Amino acid sequence: MQEQFYRNPYQRTLTTRVVRHDEHGLVLEDTLFYPLGGGQPGDTGSAILGDVSVRIGDTRRDRESREILHLTPDTHHVFAAGDEVTLELDWERRHRHMRIHTCLHLLSVVIPIGVTGGNLTEESGRLDFNLPEGMELDKASIETELNALIAADHPVEIIMTSGEALKAQPELIKTMSVTPPLELPEIRLINIPGVDLQPCGGTHVARTGEIGPVVVKKLENKGARNKRVVIALA
Repeated sequence: MQEQFYRNPYQRTLTTRVVRHDEHGLVLEDTLFYPLGGGQPGDTGSAILGDVSVRIGDTRRDRESREILHLTPDTHHVFAAGDEVTLELDWERRHRHMRIHTCLHLLSVVIPIGVTGGNLTEESGRLDFNLPEGMELDKASIETELNALIAADHPVEIIMTSGEALKAQPELIKTMSVTPPLELPEIRLINIPGVDLQPCGGTHVARTGEIGPVVVKKLENKGARNKRVVIALA
């Protein structure tokens, strides 16, 4: 399967062919739908064949086969293997995911300590930090620094490395709870030159300015040393 969301996260439509469609979901030769993972939700949209449009309500990756499953709540129509279908992505939702996900990378720059977890929706995103004893976070300062990095309109690039090379640079792995699959020959890095470099499998905007202004909604204590920072698009 060609995973077009990695090649061009801005692509909104794609014509491809059905591999199979059953109770587990729709499997296609190619897809531009991002599957749930790394704290980013799966994409939604439609699969269209002629005058039949089937809603894709979520996208997941099968843990065993690694196939991408397009989940179709509409079970009245089942596509046949070989059918040519056109995918239409819920672009506005995806684009908000891209903006928030990239902003979370910048948040890890503003707060340069270990990340214990994270998640995002189309409305907001959050990171949990392993706060050293005696360290305090200031909501207004975080918001100011974040918006300064966004306004600087830094480019956002994708570069590839190997698991072996990443092992030699453990400082690039900011998440304490999840380690990238270091056994893989290729691992994807998101590079904001001069600002941040870290492994990530999500979708991102091309420049930080595309994120737009953000607000820090709240700081929450999630344990003795675990501090949650929640951001949202302004």
